[in-house]
Amino acid sequence: MKIGLHIISIFCFALISCGDDKPTVEVADAEAPNQKIEITEKAIKNFDYADYALSAESEEVGVNWEKYQEMAIQLSYLKKGDLSFFNGDKADLKKFIDEFKDTIPALFRTNPITSRIAILETTILKLNENLTLDNIQDRDKLVSVEEVLKAFSYLNYQINKKLERDIYDKIKPE
Repeated sequence: MKIGLHIISIFCFALISCGDDKPTVEVADAEAPNQKIEITEKAIKNFDYADYALSAESEEVGVNWEKYQEMAIQLSYLKKGDLSFFNGDKADLKKFIDEFKDTIPALFRTNPITSRIAILETTILKLNENLTLDNIQDRDKLVSVEEVLKAFSYLNYQINKKLERDIYDKIKPE
């Protein structure tokens, strides 16, 4: 009886001891979130999105839209890793966005373009919040930068699409 009890206890001990090995891959993955991620030009160039630019027709119409030109300049700085415009005071940023929306040329006052401007506003304000708060991880800040660049790119796409439709609407079949 004692021998059977010893065999069962050894068997249980061996069973409990087995399977305790943890793969080293989990340790490497657990350390990844703690790594410092820098918002640099190189990190921003690695974003995977379609970067639309204005077409020649769109540039002709939007050349007098000064706030758009200023926004494009600030986003070109953002692509180089300069966060100073988006890292500033929220009230100043909100004022700029309101002026941006108020000065939209009449030709661009359509629902799709207005929606894209609202999305751009939201992503810019989110980026501002993420950059000014201390408890936000760098990875989230980088994602916010990508969202702003995508929103501006899709705004350009909608502007191009609007003018392209207008051109096709003017063409009449013979």
